Amino acid sequence: MNSIYDFTVLDAKKQPVRLDKYKGQVLLIVNTATGCGFTPQYEGLESLYRKYSEQGFVVLDFPCNQFAGQAPGTEEEIVSFCQLKYDVSFPQFAKIKVNGSEADPLYKFLKEQKTGILGSAIKWNFTKFLVDREGNVLKRYAPTTKPADIEKDIVSLL
Repeated sequence: MNSIYDFTVLDAKKQPVRLDKYKGQVLLIVNTATGCGFTPQYEGLESLYRKYSEQGFVVLDFPCNQFAGQAPGTEEEIVSFCQLKYDVSFPQFAKIKVNGSEADPLYKFLKEQKTGILGSAIKWNFTKFLVDREGNVLKRYAPTTKPADIEKDIVSLL
């Protein structure tokens, strides 16, 4: 696999989605959790999505329960929580693993492209990857990086 566009993932209803449907768009790919101290970042992610979606920006949300079990529940429950609490409207996908031998192939690829403080391992929920319109993984942001702090990087790609 040479590009994020080579991957197929499952949406929140467990239907396959080819990532090449996002060709030509700027992506922020995030592993999320509904019961994490960083969960309020959903608000900032949604704000960026609403502000820039018409210019070709999309947030891709991949819930992950690998960190202290902070993404409990079914995909349906997670989507419902995010819509009710944070009015999330960006694409949400099925729960995945981001570390270990069972890590989702997309995340194996993302981690190979941009390492972080722990090498290739994802440190925690809300690690973010910025992908340009050509599918290149340009930057990786720590869970502590607020969505607003990424805005200038997003705008530079739009």
